[in-house]
Amino acid sequence: MKKGIHPKWNKNAKVILNGKEIMSIGSTRDELSVEIWSGNHPFYTGKEMLVDTDNLVDKFNKKIEASKSFTGKVRSKKAKRARKSTSGVRTESVSLKDMMKSLQ
Repeated sequence: MKKGIHPKWNKNAKVILNGKEIMSIGSTRDELSVEIWSGNHPFYTGKEMLVDTDNLVDKFNKKIEASKSFTGKVRSKKAKRARKSTSGVRTESVSLKDMMKSLQ
């Protein structure tokens, strides 16, 4: 084995979860920071756990709250165009025969 090319092996590297040391393992690093391990994983514990690292749940809840206070006065461009295009159209049904008569 060549000397000086392999990383230093630590027999007692600390595994840290939420600032607490969980266990010691062998690793090339001194400390390993983890979010989930077998002691708190839902598969092994049977409990549901929500890991939200990007605050996606909070963003979703804010959108839901904002939509509850929405009054519906703002319309999309598509809805406005559809409303304009149907404003001059007759709503009663006309047969093809009647349309042909009106053209002559």
